[in-house]
Amino acid sequence: MSGALWLWRTGYEHVGQRRSRPRGGTVLGAFAIYYPEPKTPTPLDQSIIDQLTHIASITVERQRSQEALTSALDEIRRSEAKLRQVIDTIPTLAWCNLSDGPNEFLNKKWHEYTGLSPEESHGWGWQVAFHPEDLPSLMGKWRELLISGDPGEMEARLRRHDGVFRWFLIRVEPLRDQTGKVIRWYGTSTDIQELKQTEEKLRDDERELRRITDAIPQAIVVLGPAGEPLFANQTTLDYTGLTADDVVIPGFRERIFHPEDLQDLREKRETALERGLPFEAEIRALRNDGEYRWFLIRYNPFRNEQGQLTRWYATGTDIDDRAKAEDRTRNENLALREQIDRDSMFEDIVGSSESLRKVLRQVAKVAPSDSTVLILGETGTGKELIARAIHKRSARAERAFIAVNCAAIPPSLIACELFGHEKGAFTGATQRRLGRFEAANGGTVFLDEVGDLPPDVQIALLRVLQEREIERVGSNGPIPLDVRVLAATHRDLNALVAEGEFREDLLYRLTVVPIEIPPLRERLADIPLLVEYFIDRFGKRVGKKFTTIDKKSLKLFEGYNWPGNVRELQNVIERAVILCERETFSLEESWLKREAPARFARPEPLNGVLVKQEKQIIEAALAESNARISGTAGAAAKLGLPSRTLDSKIKRLKINKYKFKLPPEI
Repeated sequence: MSGALWLWRTGYEHVGQRRSRPRGGTVLGAFAIYYPEPKTPTPLDQSIIDQLTHIASITVERQRSQEALTSALDEIRRSEAKLRQVIDTIPTLAWCNLSDGPNEFLNKKWHEYTGLSPEESHGWGWQVAFHPEDLPSLMGKWRELLISGDPGEMEARLRRHDGVFRWFLIRVEPLRDQTGKVIRWYGTSTDIQELKQTEEKLRDDERELRRITDAIPQAIVVLGPAGEPLFANQTTLDYTGLTADDVVIPGFRERIFHPEDLQDLREKRETALERGLPFEAEIRALRNDGEYRWFLIRYNPFRNEQGQLTRWYATGTDIDDRAKAEDRTRNENLALREQIDRDSMFEDIVGSSESLRKVLRQVAKVAPSDSTVLILGETGTGKELIARAIHKRSARAERAFIAVNCAAIPPSLIACELFGHEKGAFTGATQRRLGRFEAANGGTVFLDEVGDLPPDVQIALLRVLQEREIERVGSNGPIPLDVRVLAATHRDLNALVAEGEFREDLLYRLTVVPIEIPPLRERLADIPLLVEYFIDRFGKRVGKKFTTIDKKSLKLFEGYNWPGNVRELQNVIERAVILCERETFSLEESWLKREAPARFARPEPLNGVLVKQEKQIIEAALAESNARISGTAGAAAKLGLPSRTLDSKIKRLKINKYKFKLPPEI
């Protein structure tokens, strides 16, 4: 060699020699290059020297890094030993698992409790300490936490060293490095056996309570302190068609209670819940067949030994029959008061004339059916009597008969009167009210003067006849009804249809079975019977008894035209009974003079010439009035006749008044 480079570490004994163990350090190696003096190194020699120097520096650096790593590991081991020592002193079961799940170590308390050695419980061996029935769910939850990296908790039974299993709550927390990666899992296991036993006892008590409430044939719902439903008994579930799970889902009340009643219930609940006092409410609950029924719901609070409100018990009693009966009674009483207040002929029909017997034969035929009947006739002929006769001979005789005089009710109120209204439907509607149709449910509604109904109510009535349902004013929900409709009018409905004042489709629905009652002037044979009947009736009322009837008075009765028909006859006789002072009933002739001329008192059959002349006069008046009957420009006014009299003549003479109606101008 032409030169030498000496490289050594402090502690070498001989320069240029390779030693296995230097003093105070690790052998790095020794290199020697010899140069004869004083020769200068060549470029090749210099390159070799540089390379050897670089290798030596790298070797030294690695040695230093290794020493630092060894020192850090020693420190970690010391920290870990201290951590284990700390965990071993914790008075609860604690443990540490590796990032992928297997156990790294369990503290001393855990080993003492389970009786398992570190070797037996290491890795996945700890699973043998848990109850076999709980292990699948425990491992499933553990795997979920390993994937998510989130903290969590589980419940499982852990076997004690004596073989007894007790319930433990296991809480798990991840340990992450600076990058957020999970490097360890730490956890604790806490004995909750007494808590589980208490919970089980509560569950047993609750199950027993449910069995008891299920046996009670009354709707019961148990609620939490804030009023949230917890469970409902079987009676409630059977009635509503809901499941036990449906009860605890939000919106339970909205699903079973009528939407129109919820606000009132909500206000009462809020006030009562704040004060913790019992309260009650009447509300409609939805049955599983879609029908709402009225219930009385009573809410009672339950307090524990410390006086804390822990439960509300709500019991529901079906009061639908009572509520409807009260409404029916209220409406029937109203109808009865109206009936008593009126001087009406609510007695049996009196008469034996052929025209009357014909009407009664029609009544006997139509009464057993549920068909709609339209009763036609002049004012005072007894249309309501015929309607009542139909009802009494029908299968509905034991149910309500509700009569409504459509002409006597203001048009703005007739809808509420017939169909009822909801609370708040209009100003002054402070509570819900049933209409006449609901009051008559199962029975009969008699609509007198049906031709006077306003157009909007005609539409509603058509719906009743077609769909058998109504809607209260202020409500959007249809109410099914079982009601027979009888109607009556003294007006010519065909004429009203032609004038656009009455719906043609409603007319068809009403005239399923028409019955026309003859006027009293066409029942002359019935007048003596009616006179005797009313004399006896009003005589008993005022305490008088008449032995005979003045013949002159009877002839006056038979010769009078009776534009007011039987009602007028009734009123005249009542006046005479009051004023008569003898046992012979008599009548002041002047009381009847203001009516039609005597020549019309007892109509005689007209010969062909007179009939033809009368017909021509009436047709001329119809042509001049454009087929209009009533009103100042009507044919009746032109002829000086009451419109009802002219209607009767037109029918008798079989005049087609519509042919005199001019077509509208284009």
